[in-house]
Amino acid sequence: MDIRQITPTYFVAPQLDPADLPDIAAAGIKTVICNRPDGEIPPAFQANAIETATLAAGLTFHRLPLTHQTMTPDVVAKHMALAEETETPVLAYCASGTRSTVVWCLGQAGRMPTDDILRTAREGGYDLDALRPTLDAIASQSGG
Repeated sequence: MDIRQITPTYFVAPQLDPADLPDIAAAGIKTVICNRPDGEIPPAFQANAIETATLAAGLTFHRLPLTHQTMTPDVVAKHMALAEETETPVLAYCASGTRSTVVWCLGQAGRMPTDDILRTAREGGYDLDALRPTLDAIASQSGG
């Protein structure tokens, strides 16, 4: 299990195994967000299996599958609402943790300076410097 801290309340991970959930709960995570579409993985690792294990471990579970095509401003806003308005700390997962970090970065655009967003992602183990133009464009549109 490779859980990486992005902020004090937001963590990301690659694909979870249902057997990981007791350890995730023991580590203090309160909410799990599934960002991985079921079509990418076998049934034993799909959202239903992870949700069952998450709930059995006493945690909250949300589904918000992400692809590059579905990472729209509305979906980014929904993800940020889940990450900020549910019990924390939150663990969001996808195939490698990258999409779950990208959506966090996009959600911070206009709220944090771009350099700080990218540094935070890098400190969590994700080099997302290629997002700089997108983050700058979102920030300029939002007046940030």
